[in-house]
Amino acid sequence: MTSIVEALVPGGKANPGPPLGPALGPLGVNIKEVVEKINEKTRDYNGMQVPVKVIVDDKKNVEIEVGTPPTASLIMKEIGIQKGSGNAGSEVVGNLNISQVAKIARMKREDVLSYDLKSTMKEVIGTCVPMGVTVEGVKPRDSQKALDQGKFDDLLAGEEW
Repeated sequence: MTSIVEALVPGGKANPGPPLGPALGPLGVNIKEVVEKINEKTRDYNGMQVPVKVIVDDKKNVEIEVGTPPTASLIMKEIGIQKGSGNAGSEVVGNLNISQVAKIARMKREDVLSYDLKSTMKEVIGTCVPMGVTVEGVKPRDSQKALDQGKFDDLLAGEEW
């Protein structure tokens, strides 16, 4: 029987304590080795919470799947803030340009339901609304409309999906 442990861990800094240790202990695997592998795989996401899935089969073989951090975490890292606004309607904590939005959209490609870059970018921009983050200096909903109207098409022409 295969066991699956899912957890959010700090990128590159997972430890044998909760939530991993107590969940992996009963499965009879070497927790230290598993944590080291997780830290190796999540090193690029330093400082962000990263979803991790540890799959242990009957023979104690361990497979680790690393997901993409939440969109809000990617936005905060991109603009260099620790947390979003408490007053999203009136307080702006940062600004993303359209290239940064495209970069985040490509990172989230495997985790979203959208089929193209523009739709995924609209999802990323939608996450900016409650965070108090503007896009190209305007409110996120206005930048979504501009994206729909094709105002960023020339900037996105070179962007790959």
